[in-house]
Amino acid sequence: MQPLLKMNRRTKQSLPVRHQLILLGGILAIVGLYACGSSAAPGNAYGAMPPPQLPVVPVTTTNATTYREYPASLEGKVNVEIRPQVEGYLEKIYVDEGAYVKAGQPLFKIDARVYNEQLNSAQSTLSAAQANVAKAKVEVDRLVPLVENKVISEVQLKTARAAYDAAVAAADQAKATVGNAQINIGYTLIKAPASGYIGRIPFKIGALVGKNESQPLTLLSDVNEIYAYFSLSEPDFLAFKQQFAGNTIEEKVRKVPPVELVLADNSLYNQKGKVGTIEGQFDKTTGAISFRATFPNAGGILRTGNTGKVRIPQLFNEALIVPQESTFEIQDKVFVFVVGDSNKVATRPITVSGKTTNYYFVESGVKKGDKIVFSGVGNLQEGMSIVPQPISADSLLKAKPLK
Repeated sequence: MQPLLKMNRRTKQSLPVRHQLILLGGILAIVGLYACGSSAAPGNAYGAMPPPQLPVVPVTTTNATTYREYPASLEGKVNVEIRPQVEGYLEKIYVDEGAYVKAGQPLFKIDARVYNEQLNSAQSTLSAAQANVAKAKVEVDRLVPLVENKVISEVQLKTARAAYDAAVAAADQAKATVGNAQINIGYTLIKAPASGYIGRIPFKIGALVGKNESQPLTLLSDVNEIYAYFSLSEPDFLAFKQQFAGNTIEEKVRKVPPVELVLADNSLYNQKGKVGTIEGQFDKTTGAISFRATFPNAGGILRTGNTGKVRIPQLFNEALIVPQESTFEIQDKVFVFVVGDSNKVATRPITVSGKTTNYYFVESGVKKGDKIVFSGVGNLQEGMSIVPQPISADSLLKAKPLK
């Protein structure tokens, strides 16, 4: 064994006694720590860890209503493009943009002078044609007795009658021309075909307008009722068919309860609507099928072009609920940790039929009364033991409301 103390090579003298004692104490401390480490449990240098203490909550049931939201575009019950039927200069505009008008109210006036002259010309032609009819009638009446008395041949009478028929036809044609001219004059005064609100008016007085113009004079919207158009994907549509009773789609649609409308600012519209119609087929491009919900809009708050979300309610009676915080997902499947005998946990897949902000509605996988780990599931493994910290369902619902 090497001596603990060495001689100083320069002085050839031993260390002081006090320094020797300090060195000896340090060596003994190192030996003691090594001995304590060697006496720990085999396989764990720091000793066994105690089971974690985790909150546990029972699975319970409740009655609730959840909503499925679908983006929607809003349109008035009537949306009419106001277009001129004749060409001419815009002479008058009787309404302003955004004004409410009633059916039959004048909106625009096109200069009618050209069409008045056309009417005068047509009426003159009609008068001449009627005169020719009268003349041909006189000729027929003159020849009839002559033929009867065999003074002239019947051929002359037939010729006169043919001339009379031609005169009548010409008169009818002239009358139609007069009617067409009157219609064109009527088109110069454009009236509202329905009650509603006037949209933007891109043309001003003096502008040349016509029926071949790409832009309409304005858009008239009847917004007393608003149609909200929304689409369902194929999985949503299949779920919709299973959710409501009925043998046909029409019967199922009639069973849909009143729906709600969430506006663009996330506020809730104060009137409820009704789902009324459905498209006959899926869109090949989007793979979706369109629905239409009708909302009353007597105050005119909603307008064509607005957007929002249609909320369809889904009712749950005595449904099993599981806090979303208690779940985890693996390959699109949802799992919970169920606490079993000896407080050991086991993974359990669940089938989700709906959800709220805080909870899942469970169709299968757990039953009422099962105890599941409420939080901290990310650190658990199959078969681990825990120390349960019970939480009552009532206190949990108070802390995290079902909404």
